[in-house]
Amino acid sequence: MSDILAKHNARLRNQLDAFADYVAAAERSGQENFPLYKWTKAVIEDPEKIEKHSKAFSIHVAGEEVYGKDAADALEAELRPLVGGPLVTRLTKHDSNPANNPQPPAQYR
Repeated sequence: MSDILAKHNARLRNQLDAFADYVAAAERSGQENFPLYKWTKAVIEDPEKIEKHSKAFSIHVAGEEVYGKDAADALEAELRPLVGGPLVTRLTKHDSNPANNPQPPAQYR
């Protein structure tokens, strides 16, 4: 797997760490600039969600969390055969358009 990531100038990022960094940045800079602050904070304080997200990783390409479809497709094509093995249990791609993603529950808006 590390060969594939290196070939694509990519690295793994633990999702729980990313959430914690988001919360810390919001608390330093002002929560009003971080629309997902309340929801994300609730996640990193929930033991079940901690367990879930500590096992999830995102892939950043060339240091970027959001990158083009061609890069995502190429990376997915090489990683797909690893699904079901000892390291990769599931592989998904996410659209960066907020309209195509889950929205925070009402209590976190």
